[in-house]
Amino acid sequence: MVELHLVARWFVFTLFSASVVISVASWVVRTRRVPPFSALARGLRAVSDPVLRPVERRVVRAGGNPAQAGWWLVIGVAVVGVVLLSLLDWVLSVVLQVADAAGGGPRALVRLGVVVVYNVFFIALLVRVFGSWFGAFRYSRWMRPAYVLTDWLVEPLRRMLPPMGIFDFSPLAALLVLWVLKTFLLSLL
Repeated sequence: MVELHLVARWFVFTLFSASVVISVASWVVRTRRVPPFSALARGLRAVSDPVLRPVERRVVRAGGNPAQAGWWLVIGVAVVGVVLLSLLDWVLSVVLQVADAAGGGPRALVRLGVVVVYNVFFIALLVRVFGSWFGAFRYSRWMRPAYVLTDWLVEPLRRMLPPMGIFDFSPLAALLVLWVLKTFLLSLL
């Protein structure tokens, strides 16, 4: 498992380094740091243009400057790399937890089930809160699952809590209730 993570980290680092080299090569040619019609400039353009053209099109469609496409490529590769490595870490930890629980018998599997259900509700509450901060509509395709998973707990708490102006503490209260419930169930097991 550790080898897989190490290979993935080196792969992401290699992609990031390649994107930096391509970005610098494009910048050197665009800013005329090398003579634009020299063999070096033609070679740099031959390497960087096939990678940067799709990024340039996206940047122009978004209203940006196509000269900044290389830096958007670097940022995009870095963000996607971090997300993929985080996802890989999560998948590996889940696999290890399931393997440990399977070796621990039925009680360990039930404990793992409680923790997994708690984590799903916790993530749904976070998505619900962050979505409301960024103006994501309750019935949008991406927000609907978070509301479906958490409405059974948040809405009764919202009716019970006194109004606090523009602040809604019902998701925080729901998180507290879920944490107490998880702790109680785990103590029983």
